Amino acid sequence: MKHFLVPTVVSIVLLTGVFIWLGPFAFLTAVLLTILEVTLSFDNAVVNARVLENMSEVWRRRFLTWGMIIAVFGTRLVLPIIIVSASVWVDPWTVAKLAAFDPNAYSHLLESAKHAIYSFGAAFLIMVALKYFFDESKEMHWIGAIEKHLSRWGRIEAIEIGLALITLVGFSYLVPDEQGVVLASGVIGIVLFIAMQGLASSFSEGVSKAGAAGLSLFLYLNVLDSAFSLDSVVGAFALTTAIPVIVVGLGIGAYFVRSLTIYFVEKKTLDTLVYLEHGAHWAIFGLAVSMFAGLLLEVPEIITGGVGLAFVAAAYYSSLRLRARAT
Repeated sequence: MKHFLVPTVVSIVLLTGVFIWLGPFAFLTAVLLTILEVTLSFDNAVVNARVLENMSEVWRRRFLTWGMIIAVFGTRLVLPIIIVSASVWVDPWTVAKLAAFDPNAYSHLLESAKHAIYSFGAAFLIMVALKYFFDESKEMHWIGAIEKHLSRWGRIEAIEIGLALITLVGFSYLVPDEQGVVLASGVIGIVLFIAMQGLASSFSEGVSKAGAAGLSLFLYLNVLDSAFSLDSVVGAFALTTAIPVIVVGLGIGAYFVRSLTIYFVEKKTLDTLVYLEHGAHWAIFGLAVSMFAGLLLEVPEIITGGVGLAFVAAAYYSSLRLRARAT
């Protein structure tokens, strides 16, 4: 299919380069990282597709071009360096040199910043999920016994913010040595979500503001991508400390996820598979919970990705059954 032709060609070129210059083990690791990224971010593609429907063709192209530069070098390389720098009080240049020349030391620093990374990502993602389920105007429900009640509770102003803050404070007490870091990082994640939502809403009307609306949605999508990818960036160091391999593996995965997003939009997948969006938000909720749990214990990537895929697969099956009954 045309949507995946360029990502496939780019993947072959990059993976061939990894095989030639770094060897077969690095090649296999890069492939595993690609699979990890796609698995963890499939639900991200579904959510992105709904947002992308409100963007012009110009901003959709920028999502694949400028957005890829931000995704590969910003989210998967620069952002972890900034977070590590802020967490361990070391200047970003020193951290960047460690990432380039002493990846083992950098991986240890990244591990020490895990609480900040997980707290930020979990808080942001749980806001994404709760905002969706507490929407009182939401009429279609997949898991009706739960979603109908959540939709009614959406009448309470800012209920998702309150619940996210309560969850954040609760987990912060379970890690007393890192309580300040967890609270600060989580609050930043919540405030950033509110700010992105506010920007998107303020520019959602009016043709004259189409550019500003596209920019605000573009920024929101990239912040969302960052929150999704933090988990896989940390998990990547469990497989390798080679930065080029990590960037190639996760970058290829990000490219396929973004191409998948465009495919969903152009094929109107979310209009025909009506429960897919619900399943994606349940998967996001599961990822947020696993990141909160990661503050206390090690959560294997296979569990995190498996839970997300299970929700999306179940929603896909339910959508097919509904469509079959309708015909």
